[in-house]
Amino acid sequence: MKRTKINILRQLDKTPGQVQIKGWVRTKRDSKEFSFMEVNDGSCLKNIQVIANKDLDNYDEIQGITTGTSLMVVGDLVESPGKGQKWEVQALGVEIVSLAPESYPLQKKRHSDEYLRTIAHLRPRTNKFGAIFRIRSEIAFAIHKFYRDKGFKYLTAPLITGSDCEGAGEMFRVTSLSPADVQKSGKMDFSKDFFGQESNLTVSGQLSAEMFALSLGDVYTFGPTFRAENSNTSRHVAEFWMLEPEMAFCDLEGSMDHGEELVKYLVGHAMEFCEEDLSLFFQFVDKSLPKLMDTLMKQEFARLSYTEAIEILKKSNKSFEFKVDYGIDLQSEHERFLAEEYFKKPVFLTDYPKTIKPFYMRMNDDEKTVAAVDLLVPRIGELIGGSQREERLDRLEKRMEEMNLPKDPYWWYLDSRKFGSVPHAGFGLGFERFLMMITGVTNIRDVIPFPRTPGNIDF
Repeated sequence: MKRTKINILRQLDKTPGQVQIKGWVRTKRDSKEFSFMEVNDGSCLKNIQVIANKDLDNYDEIQGITTGTSLMVVGDLVESPGKGQKWEVQALGVEIVSLAPESYPLQKKRHSDEYLRTIAHLRPRTNKFGAIFRIRSEIAFAIHKFYRDKGFKYLTAPLITGSDCEGAGEMFRVTSLSPADVQKSGKMDFSKDFFGQESNLTVSGQLSAEMFALSLGDVYTFGPTFRAENSNTSRHVAEFWMLEPEMAFCDLEGSMDHGEELVKYLVGHAMEFCEEDLSLFFQFVDKSLPKLMDTLMKQEFARLSYTEAIEILKKSNKSFEFKVDYGIDLQSEHERFLAEEYFKKPVFLTDYPKTIKPFYMRMNDDEKTVAAVDLLVPRIGELIGGSQREERLDRLEKRMEEMNLPKDPYWWYLDSRKFGSVPHAGFGLGFERFLMMITGVTNIRDVIPFPRTPGNIDF
């Protein structure tokens, strides 16, 4: 008999007859006549009740079932007389796949997020984390659907690279050199390394995406990126996922239009296809989330320059921990003030000082600012960061010289500005930050399956 998933059972409008379900016991209670088990197979938020009566041949064994035990149940799906559930399964047979010991750590009580991070291999079995990771799966699918419907081509950018896209140097080194040999010589001879030069884990797929945008038109990358930033805040992890579209023949305004359309689409998709799982967060995590979702989908995002934003922050008379001044990189408290308190909706900030942005961003006519853009959203701060790229070879080379960047490693990048260069633009959207925004979860470690942070690489 084919397995029937609980999410399908719960959508039926009539009794379908005999079913088979496979899952894990969430709770259980026994009487002399019956055992009542709440079983969940991970396909949806709610459990289904399985009733096993004493006539079953292995009823004594069934009475020994514990929380966390995995089962296979064959039974009749019938309307339930109990409140809060439409269906229940009257078991015709219960097979114990694996009996969980009494020490199973997820007993029927509320566990803190901090504790659940210590058992990240089991936390998807809880209501909250099961919902988070089902939403994560659905939004990942929505991203691919959005871009396929728009005719974008999907690029799998390399994870190992010789380029530092952001220019910050916070990269994980990849090497096959023996630590003992390095320690003995006191230096790393990259000419003897696997790639014959220094190599690292990527912080962005952007540079690769630019090359393909200048060949295929519109492309996107979606995958893991890595940053060796020694930060233990609730907004940072060492391995995270980025969505990075790159569009040929596109300027900064076109990129902002695209970013706004994308965010609205993904929020709408979540509301339509993750309604039950989102309801958990609306009810128990942040009751203001429905209003935020409505704002994200229905209101036009604000747009203003970095210079205008600095003036607003200075005139706000708000006491910030970090000083506000022209030329600073805005902190999370500044970004959230603009999005949450001043505009009360998402805000695009444009035209940042060139001194705080990477080399590849297009120089504006004032020679002081670049065509950069960040999308700031309530509760999160920066969700999107991007720019119109510098398509003019002479300007790009000049900027690299100003920043003391060697040109040789980027010869291929410079080549793209020699042979049929065109205006193009793109951005990166932090996948985990998007999930935090729509769920109300306040720590990025709780929206990624196995978080990697300084001093922690468990699981």
